[in-house]
Amino acid sequence: MGFRMGIVGLPNVGKSTLFNALTRTAAAQAANFPFCTIEPNVGDVAVPDARLERLAEIAGSRQIIPARMTFVDIAGLVKGASRGEGLGNQFLANIRETDAIAHVLRCFEDPDVTHVEGRVDPVADAEVIETELMLADLESVEKRRAGLVRKLKGGDKDAVQADRLLAAAQAALEEGRPARTVAVDAEDAKAWKMLQLLTAKPVLYVCNVDEASAATGNEFSAAVAAMAAEQGAASVVISARIEEEISRLEPDEAEMFLLEMGLEEAGLDRLIRAGYALLHLETYFTVGPKEARAWTIPQGTSAPKAAAVIHGDFEKGFIRAETIAYEDFVTLGGEQPAKEAGRMRAEGKSYVVQDGDVLHFLFNT
Repeated sequence: MGFRMGIVGLPNVGKSTLFNALTRTAAAQAANFPFCTIEPNVGDVAVPDARLERLAEIAGSRQIIPARMTFVDIAGLVKGASRGEGLGNQFLANIRETDAIAHVLRCFEDPDVTHVEGRVDPVADAEVIETELMLADLESVEKRRAGLVRKLKGGDKDAVQADRLLAAAQAALEEGRPARTVAVDAEDAKAWKMLQLLTAKPVLYVCNVDEASAATGNEFSAAVAAMAAEQGAASVVISARIEEEISRLEPDEAEMFLLEMGLEEAGLDRLIRAGYALLHLETYFTVGPKEARAWTIPQGTSAPKAAAVIHGDFEKGFIRAETIAYEDFVTLGGEQPAKEAGRMRAEGKSYVVQDGDVLHFLFNT
């Protein structure tokens, strides 16, 4: 599995410019006016991982298949979106379909780019969006609880659980806290996720800075970082314009351009890495002469569940997973040398897959 990240923010903060750069397309119209993005634009990008290329080189793989990440460019929200202002209701519904939210904040001054509120204050912008999402959630929670009354009277267990969770969410929202601040027990995790509350989704703050601030950030991005730290959230600094420029270059040219800008890596890499950390994801590999492939799984995934990402039958008929740690595979020079050195392990159903594991699954058909 990959994951689906919604790019949200006020109009004219650089969402569509960033989306274009990330997906290397011009599918999202980047223009200096609100609501230039009417439908959510969806783009899949390859997850950059130098380990995959190294594994393919050692194994002589004919094809390299990276993991994928989906970005959804969601049109600019405005104050009052929870009441349908702008094109709010439609966009709020689109956010529900994502796993996480990349909240793009304007952290640059530019008199040629209008700010919908007439000022540059990324922390205030973040509060506007958060408030609209909380108001939308509160309305949704109240409606759902009202709709559960009949089932509750009948003692429906699922309804009792849903109402209990909705009540916890409502209490947080009424206190001005997002739903993600609610402590949820493991046995309630699935039901909680089914509620699809907007403010229950993990948030990554993306500070869109001017080119000169791409390497070091600026006072605006520093304020966002402080806000994120207070919330226990994460933030990344990116220049959408630089990312757009990089997306048009050949790999060698892009690398040179990054060095000239004082950057060690593209913003895409930082964004994806931050997204993986946000959702507690990791990668394992399958490697052979035909292909080297990366697979994304949640941290703590058992070997059979990891096998199911390839095909459901792999989980059903799971026997064992032949496992080589990435470092052993690379250091020893491949599968056979690792096997001869006793570094290939046979792991059973209880094995928890580790980031970077090179796996080969044996299963009954």
